[in-house]
Amino acid sequence: QVHLVESGGGLVQAGGSLRLSCSASVSVYAMGWFRQAPGKERDFVAGIDYEAEKIYYEESVKGRFTISRNNANNAVYLQMNALRPEDTAAYYCAASHQIARMVKGDIDYWGQGSQVTVSS
Repeated sequence: QVHLVESGGGLVQAGGSLRLSCSASVSVYAMGWFRQAPGKERDFVAGIDYEAEKIYYEESVKGRFTISRNNANNAVYLQMNALRPEDTAAYYCAASHQIARMVKGDIDYWGQGSQVTVSS
């Protein structure tokens, strides 16, 4: 069993920045982030494989969000810049044994979620 612990959410004004962090209890091949707004489905945001060679972003966050990882700490990060009110959601750290499965939403482990609220 893999445990994922998130931190870093909060309230920020539009145009501001936040950084989410997620620490895994063991090494996991693919790590990433999903988000879920009230009344909506949980959607893929970003994913990264172990070597950081395969990195994927949802279209609306490209150029604003950056995913990275530190394998020494089994950690993944999401730097979010130029935040918009529509980015408001609960953000979930995710881990999977294959990056291709992660992008399709096939997730093996979930974090507890961290709220990000962007005010206009």
